[in-house]
Amino acid sequence: MPVHRPGSAPRRRLAAVGTLLAAFSLLLTLPSAAADTPPRGSAHMGMGVLEHDGRQGTPVPGDATQTEGVDVSSHQGNVAWSTLWNSGVKWAYVKATEGTYYTNPYFAQQYNGSYNVGMIRGAYHFATPDTTSGATQANYFVDHGGGWSRDGRTLPGALDIEWNPYGASCYGKTQSQMVSWIADFLATYKARTGRDAVIYTATSWWTECTGNYGGFATANPLWIARYATTVGTLPAGWSYYTMWQYTSSGPTVGDHNRFNGALDRVVALANG
Repeated sequence: MPVHRPGSAPRRRLAAVGTLLAAFSLLLTLPSAAADTPPRGSAHMGMGVLEHDGRQGTPVPGDATQTEGVDVSSHQGNVAWSTLWNSGVKWAYVKATEGTYYTNPYFAQQYNGSYNVGMIRGAYHFATPDTTSGATQANYFVDHGGGWSRDGRTLPGALDIEWNPYGASCYGKTQSQMVSWIADFLATYKARTGRDAVIYTATSWWTECTGNYGGFATANPLWIARYATTVGTLPAGWSYYTMWQYTSSGPTVGDHNRFNGALDRVVALANG
């Protein structure tokens, strides 16, 4: 028969509680990777630029051969489009989708609102190559606002392919796998809409995650991200950029861009 000594059970319970409290205290002091990871769906164009490439100034304002634009997503909420129009912004891109699990709840206000004040506008998709195939995401994009119409006011869809805010920068893919994923997206988008999608990226990410692949440059317009006085080195294959995201701290809407041409060239891209 076991011998029960007086007070042994309470001591064991106190010891167990003490161990649990110590473990909980240790957890509170450890850095939490989950706490630093944004929720799925919250990604937006250029969110990794400052962390990875930094900021080296802004371009000189007032270049008449370039046309000011903005890009927006749900974190801007309802956008003051009239204010932007009156400040000289003439085109906009609006986040429509991310992966195959998210649609922008402000898409209608942003996409239609920009159009209603006179802007030429388009939609973009934030790519998550680690979740589903390029073709699957292209179809999801087209089915949820990323289509195109020849009305002279709608830009071709844009593929936002950049640092992974939820994990490893290259989404766990090799360079060749990433190129294949992008090609899958682009081919499907063109089959669905008849247009070649714009590629939004940063040279440093493109070099790291695609091996600086140059095979898309002949068909897909380049939208380059760099917060500096100049665009700097472009990814392989592209001898010029079509759009340049040059800051995330502009007035009214932070993300400001320049189209590499006067307004008639923006219209030309819209018309295809």
